Amino acid sequence: MNLYDFQINKIDGTALNLSDYRGKTVLLVNTASKCGFTPQYKELQELWQKYKDQGLVVIGVPSNDFAHQEPGSANDIVCFTRDHFDVSFPLTEKVSVTGKDAHPLYKWIAQKVGFMGKPHWNFYKYVINGNGEIVEWFSSLTKPNSSRVIQAIQGTLSH
Repeated sequence: MNLYDFQINKIDGTALNLSDYRGKTVLLVNTASKCGFTPQYKELQELWQKYKDQGLVVIGVPSNDFAHQEPGSANDIVCFTRDHFDVSFPLTEKVSVTGKDAHPLYKWIAQKVGFMGKPHWNFYKYVINGNGEIVEWFSSLTKPNSSRVIQAIQGTLSH
């Protein structure tokens, strides 16, 4: 299995077939609007703007799993991310990313990266190459514009 075997709904409720991103680098991030790491939305948007023409797709996955820091509706999330961080990269519907109720995509991630790599808080980041394979993961503490994240992205972009 790889990323392309999964589907998740966009924040507007329509299907997002991850196979549509075949050949692209995907940066998948579980997000929340009321978290100390929420300002990372700004850096995620900057990465998206800088690298989207080279094949990067940033996907934000809102989740309320950690300390109920994403309590809002889909409309609340869209308005918040747009108004505060000018987010234009794709957002999914709010889903669970941990435990028995985790979205199948995140169950696959947990299986691939193991206990340490599965989300333990908001803003865990997964760099997925053009073959749909996870090549690197980063915890909440690693900022999206860190050299490690940028190196992982650049290493997977089609040149």
